[in-house]
Amino acid sequence: MSEDAPRLYLATPPLADARDFLPALENALSAGDVASLLIRLAGDDPRKNEEIVRALTPLAQEKGVAVLVEGSATVALRARADGAHINGSGEELVDAVKRLSPKYIVGAGGFELRDDAMRAGELNVDYVLFEGADLAGLIERVAWWAELFNTPCVARAASLAEIAPLAEAGADFVMLDDAVWADKRGPAAAVAEALQLLEGTRA
Repeated sequence: MSEDAPRLYLATPPLADARDFLPALENALSAGDVASLLIRLAGDDPRKNEEIVRALTPLAQEKGVAVLVEGSATVALRARADGAHINGSGEELVDAVKRLSPKYIVGAGGFELRDDAMRAGELNVDYVLFEGADLAGLIERVAWWAELFNTPCVARAASLAEIAPLAEAGADFVMLDDAVWADKRGPAAAVAEALQLLEGTRA
């Protein structure tokens, strides 16, 4: 591990409306240092999605959290988010990099093959995201990337118990979604524990 502990990256559930989610987000962000927030959207109506992002973004940005929009560079720009997260390494990602970089953040994920991740890295994205149901396989992929490439790596932890192994494998950021929003203690308690676990991986 590097001297600096990996940072926390939160991802929302797929949202059809912002109002009901705002209290949970506020609660989560009150717990400490969150680097980034990925807003996932349930529908494909650009106007509605823009409303959702506009409702959530100021709350996060006021706390120094970078806000990214999943799947749409256009919505990210119109709603004054900090960037976009695109799945795959195809034309949509190429287009997002052209439109957003270097002023805005562009992340990429949803890779089926290692070659897809390498292609995204060659496009000079700001990070690559690895996720998967098989923790051992995910750890192996994170370690491979961290050893060979300079582009920051995000690893999605399906539970709080996966944070330390992924951080120790070399992730620069650990992403949490359901592990925070579904925690019976509330989002703030889950984030606080996650931050403690990340701090514990500092060399």
